[in-house]
Amino acid sequence: MELHAVSLAMPDDSNVIVGQAHFIKTIVDLHETLATASASLRFGAAFCEASGPCLVRRTGNDDELIGAAVEAALAIGAGHCFVVFLRDGFPVNVLNQLKTIPEVCRVICATANPVEVLVAETEQGRGIAGVVDGSSPSGVETDDDVIERLELLRRIGYRV
Repeated sequence: MELHAVSLAMPDDSNVIVGQAHFIKTIVDLHETLATASASLRFGAAFCEASGPCLVRRTGNDDELIGAAVEAALAIGAGHCFVVFLRDGFPVNVLNQLKTIPEVCRVICATANPVEVLVAETEQGRGIAGVVDGSSPSGVETDDDVIERLELLRRIGYRV
């Protein structure tokens, strides 16, 4: 077995969600779930089939994000993985809905940080072992950092 770190190319001002599902209908359900989550949400999604023609299925309402999702899915190359890029919304706005899709097995990460997907490769194929999401901690927040964090949440509408 070989282990690879696959860096995902993040489009500007985007967030990414990486997960695992199990059925060709996944791409349709991802689209319907994301499209109904918010009228302003821009998204692109790609899903790697693990049998049959083993195609990367794609959907979305933003051509750049669809292209980025396809590129990321091809780079990861793991059967039954999906990649969603978002703009004009945050993963927190859609994660619960995505997790309720019957064929979604797990959400591996949701982030705006640089992300590396750890991919294990065997003779059979590839699978996601985990992710490296952003950077390692540089310390513990101070009281001023707490105030700054709460102000950020207010600015982006998640705290009153």
